Amino acid sequence: MVHTGDAAIRAQLSNIANSRRAVQALVNCLVMHTVFDVLESQGRSALLPDTVISSILGQLTINITYEPLECKKATLNPAVVPQDRMDDTCIIVSNTVTGICKMMPQGRMLMCNMPMAIGAIPSRHLTIGGTISTTNIIMASWSRTMWQSVVNRAVRMLASGPFRSNFFSASAVVSGS
Repeated sequence: MVHTGDAAIRAQLSNIANSRRAVQALVNCLVMHTVFDVLESQGRSALLPDTVISSILGQLTINITYEPLECKKATLNPAVVPQDRMDDTCIIVSNTVTGICKMMPQGRMLMCNMPMAIGAIPSRHLTIGGTISTTNIIMASWSRTMWQSVVNRAVRMLASGPFRSNFFSASAVVSGS
């Protein structure tokens, strides 16, 4: 997910946010609600009453870290980049940033139609990290395998939900104690 302060870019793209904070809040909300949905489903499968499920979910804390990509400049057609673009430019195909057109040192020009000028999106903009902690004594004793099952289901839900294009190749790894 990306953001820009450029109103012209936002006018062309329906799913681009106007600030870093807005993207982070959206990602936090998506991940948190998805994990809660998975745990709620598990509680229902165990025939727990809704009040118990609600109480258990209230004992969870989820903290997400994510560094969204800022697109100061963007192009929907990488072969045609206006000459006034002197910054790295996000290349957008079908409402998705697919790469970064890097400034070429010779002539200080963007040459987005040349493969050597196209860079990958830095991994820090493609990685969501986080922690789940609980004060619930039963969940606190869950094994790493049980938590991995929860996050795997959450990832599958994110990859099939309304923001699926942002999570289509997502994976998750549980680490720590």
